[in-house]
Amino acid sequence: AGAKDDTFNVLDLAEYTKNRPWWRKIFAPSSGSSAEKYNVATQLVIGGVTGWCTGFVFQKVGKLAATAVGGGFFLLQIANHTGYIKVDWNLVQRDMDKAKQQLKFHSSGNKMPPEVKSRVDEAIIFLKKNVILTGGFAGGFLLGMAS
Repeated sequence: AGAKDDTFNVLDLAEYTKNRPWWRKIFAPSSGSSAEKYNVATQLVIGGVTGWCTGFVFQKVGKLAATAVGGGFFLLQIANHTGYIKVDWNLVQRDMDKAKQQLKFHSSGNKMPPEVKSRVDEAIIFLKKNVILTGGFAGGFLLGMAS
């Protein structure tokens, strides 16, 4: 059998990263915190803009949700008053008592499930590593809620 000549292409990672789009450089997963990659002004701008957008959307969605819940409650009260629906208040009271007992049972242990605890620990570590970014986000969020 004949010998096969294998050729290999060499990938230069330095050139590859230079040619990547800017959004992949910003949002690509990395092992370090944003404090290691960006200067303070960039972190504040990114955090502030994303915080403002989040706060603005949160405010609009919150108003819409409050209107929907209030309107639904209002319509249910009208339907109950006019006789279209009947509420079994004994069943409601029994379910409320059952829910209160479950809340007392779960809150008496004061233990967080390990899944929740690990997620909370991850969030705290992220906040500590990226304090400038999260500070900008918090300020932007409050401004977005106010606008």
